[in-house]
Amino acid sequence: MTQSLPAFAQNARFDVCALGNAIVDVLAPCDAAFLEAKGLIPGSMQLVDEAQSATLYDAMAAGVEASGGSAGNTVAGVGSFGGRAAYIGKVAKDTLGEVFSHDIRAVGVHFDTPVLEDGAGKGFGTGRCLINVTPDGQRTMCTFLGAANQLTTADVDAGVIGDSAIVYLEGYLFDPAPARAAFEAAAAAAHAAGRKVAITLSDSFVVHRWRAELLAFIESSADIVLANEAELHALFETEDFDHAAAHLGRIVEVAAVTRGAAGSVLFRGGERVEVAAYPVEKVVDTTGAGDQYAAGVLLGLSRGLSLAEAGALGSLAASEVIAHWGPRPMVGLKDLAAQHGLSL
Repeated sequence: MTQSLPAFAQNARFDVCALGNAIVDVLAPCDAAFLEAKGLIPGSMQLVDEAQSATLYDAMAAGVEASGGSAGNTVAGVGSFGGRAAYIGKVAKDTLGEVFSHDIRAVGVHFDTPVLEDGAGKGFGTGRCLINVTPDGQRTMCTFLGAANQLTTADVDAGVIGDSAIVYLEGYLFDPAPARAAFEAAAAAAHAAGRKVAITLSDSFVVHRWRAELLAFIESSADIVLANEAELHALFETEDFDHAAAHLGRIVEVAAVTRGAAGSVLFRGGERVEVAAYPVEKVVDTTGAGDQYAAGVLLGLSRGLSLAEAGALGSLAASEVIAHWGPRPMVGLKDLAAQHGLSL
């Protein structure tokens, strides 16, 4: 049974507001030889400039384009669950920017960040992520941030932040300093309004680049942290999962760590809950798995569900998205949850 709303979610207009890199994903199949030939580390995310992005795009197999961006995928998932979501991210005034804006609003997400008027043609067109997917479903990403990289404190709508039960910050945005300042502003506005701040570590390479800064931000400003196993190990520089996970659980209110097919582990206070992964007949594309897991967990927490219930929603959403191409749900997650006896 759904419990009463927690204090931080009382009178909230939105369940989740996310800040992230507004990105259009280009997904295509490849083999290991292609990655090796292009000097790409399997399973990694690396930043590329506009010229590198164009060269790789020309070499990729035919694929599909879909609005993405980690936090954008998460709020799309929140909307699919029937939740109320908002998004803050920067696109340029160009075709891909129009695609992104249309797609995120079409799933019921509030999005009104001002567009970058003169970005296109100056190296700041709408961001894109070139995702090469190997037959085992693993994705290797090369991201041209473009306009997404231009998010600043001026784009942080304190009214929207204050109206959101949970403000969710995408770790990828830790790379550009202006966006990191926007993080600080959003976190401050959220806490001033009595709301919670969540962050996803996003990628182990991001953690390696900014480990000290991320830890400092988590300890000072984050209430909820989501990570996968590799990111957790990078954050605490240890291969001891139980030790690292318990440590994370001690420094934040809620920690949720995914372990792929092994499911996930969630912590709150002295409570530790293990949640199994939902079985999938065939893993097609893991793009968006962590993003959709976050959607279920964050919405569950905002609605006052238990750790086990929130984790189950996350696992269910992740199982839906890895069974098809693309980073966003293709069926209504609210109906899927009901079919599995999960209530919101």
